[in-house]
Amino acid sequence: MKIMGNLNKKVKKLNVIDISFTKLSMIGFTLMIAKLWTPILSLDWYWYAIIFILCAIKPLYTALKK
Repeated sequence: MKIMGNLNKKVKKLNVIDISFTKLSMIGFTLMIAKLWTPILSLDWYWYAIIFILCAIKPLYTALKK
């Protein structure tokens, strides 16, 4: 748990631009993986939708809870 506490402290120091660049770098990394490993692009569209929904549940829950 100490590792997560340290990471939370470091993330709180980031501003909006830092977070945006982190997101853009992850998009670039994902595109690179997709380019290097082409079978992942052969999935049907609904698999990407399922992955998106599953990954979005926790952040949305955290952002919208009171």
